[in-house]
Amino acid sequence: MLDFITGPLFVISLVIFVVGMLARIFLYVRGLDWRLERVAYRHHVERSVPGALASVFKWLIPGGTDGWRAQPVAAVLFFLLHFGAVLVPLFLLGHTVMLERYAGITLPSLPGTLADILSVASLVAIVLLGVRRMISPALRQLNSRADWLILILTLLPFATGLIARLDTPAYQSWMVLHVLSGELFLILAPFTKLSHIVLFFMSRAQIGMDFAIKRGGATRGGAFPW
Repeated sequence: MLDFITGPLFVISLVIFVVGMLARIFLYVRGLDWRLERVAYRHHVERSVPGALASVFKWLIPGGTDGWRAQPVAAVLFFLLHFGAVLVPLFLLGHTVMLERYAGITLPSLPGTLADILSVASLVAIVLLGVRRMISPALRQLNSRADWLILILTLLPFATGLIARLDTPAYQSWMVLHVLSGELFLILAPFTKLSHIVLFFMSRAQIGMDFAIKRGGATRGGAFPW
């Protein structure tokens, strides 16, 4: 079973993830309407491209925007989660071996200790973000069952991977659960809010173009007032 889920099933889940994310990008771009949003996306390239890049870049920096500075605790948890969520799946040794074998992609590997630290940090951040959702009245009203499902989908690969790392007698069972939970994440990502993996960049770029083109970006010398 382990051979199957780390071979054919991994390839299937990876194809669904990549094709699904590309489809989300295509549908996002296709859905843009300059007449509805009153933004001439294809014109004023000298302003729109820097505006899009600035928007994405500022939101990728801790404290880079007013939004991050206004919620420092949430910002710290967000970045702790995403550092691990990006680096560990891509650069953990076992993952890089599978990517090279089945996708032909060669990536450097993280030291095992660093991968463990990032995984623990991400796991703690997920739990604390869940607690924040429960204790904040505003967030509690916005939450849905789908949001909790996404949080659990994100938690499971980290939790099962760390348990498997303990090398207990049930190692193989935990490893099977780890691989299956990771592949479930890949398969469901394009069809859920996890699609923000790519749509985050699309929406930030769109907002950056908006501010740069029609909201005074040319006269301010930049796309944003903050």
